[in-house]
Amino acid sequence: MEVKIGRAIIRHALKDLDEYSQVDVLIVGAGPAGLAAARYLAERGYKVLVFERRFSFGGGIGPGGNMLPKIVVQEEAVPILRDFKVRYAPAEDGLYVVDPAELVAKLGAGAIDAGAKIVLGVHVDDIIFRGEPPRVTGVLWIWTPIQMSGMHVDPLYTEAKAVVDATGHDAEIISIAARKVPELGIQMEGEKSAWSEVSEKLVVEHTGRVAHGLYVAGIAVCTVYGLPRMGPIFGGMLMSGKRIADVIAKEIPLGAHAVRA
Repeated sequence: MEVKIGRAIIRHALKDLDEYSQVDVLIVGAGPAGLAAARYLAERGYKVLVFERRFSFGGGIGPGGNMLPKIVVQEEAVPILRDFKVRYAPAEDGLYVVDPAELVAKLGAGAIDAGAKIVLGVHVDDIIFRGEPPRVTGVLWIWTPIQMSGMHVDPLYTEAKAVVDATGHDAEIISIAARKVPELGIQMEGEKSAWSEVSEKLVVEHTGRVAHGLYVAGIAVCTVYGLPRMGPIFGGMLMSGKRIADVIAKEIPLGAHAVRA
């Protein structure tokens, strides 16, 4: 029995990794923006892969507001809550409260049910770029425990027509691209201190393409463009995820050819 268990895991896991070594959209980060984007893109028929460095979904949703089990969304984000069948209750002045565990669970289930593939425990180590002008065409990755151990292990590759940085405050993927491929012309402005009502709007407005093949969504937008951060309000994150799906669908029509290595 033990051998059969092992074979089942190995065969089917390697089959998945082979199938998803080349995708339409690779999203790095399974927080609110990344999961929302995954669902809305997969619904359109895109082959979507999400890499998450942790072994769980949700990004900053789970701890709620300073570990109190509620988060806030504004009225503009309520249609997205309805899309994911997330329950919400009115608070005040157009704000609503949501249970963080429910939001995490339903965002993840919604993305998966729409057809997105999510792989947990993946650390993205670098990007792939090609052409002139340069275009991001994929990423290099290793398993998170390897990265945490400090051991050197050569990464594997995943090719994508679009790579979305939804990694949160550090904007990890765009930071790599800015540092290692100056030809992309990316300037990292750094996140500013909190101003929630301003940031919630600006994050959505600045969501989009940073360089050819490279996109940004969620709180990473603040780090790239020097925007103020917000607190435990997640409507802007959800709307940013939906917006990046719309942007990619417009710029990379379904069936468009990827840039080949």
